[in-house]
Amino acid sequence: MNSVKNDYIEFWLENGILFSKFREGVEIDVERMKGVVRLREEISNGENQCWLYDLGNVKFITKEARDYADKYGQNYLKVVAVIVDSHITKFIYNTYIKLKKPIMPFLVFTNREKAVEWLRDKR
Repeated sequence: MNSVKNDYIEFWLENGILFSKFREGVEIDVERMKGVVRLREEISNGENQCWLYDLGNVKFITKEARDYADKYGQNYLKVVAVIVDSHITKFIYNTYIKLKKPIMPFLVFTNREKAVEWLRDKR
């Protein structure tokens, strides 16, 4: 399986990295987050992945969706990089991550190439 998608996100594997991208202007509530987790687990096929997901198209994510992802969305991950579209957002997320102390390496970027390079170094 090289890719899976639904009406608001697509996942694909490329050179040992799992990528995902949201549809433009998508709003993520808890039901959509459940779909994201389900699809990611499906494409992971029981194996831990290096995941790069792009939040640039996301309009917003509800607190309930974030809480769901934090509680149920950690399976089959070994390292995670996130792409955002502003340095301020990157700073806020990375500060939050440092305080939260995730169970795997997790970092936010504004540059896709730097995120891919970081994931390759962490594999």
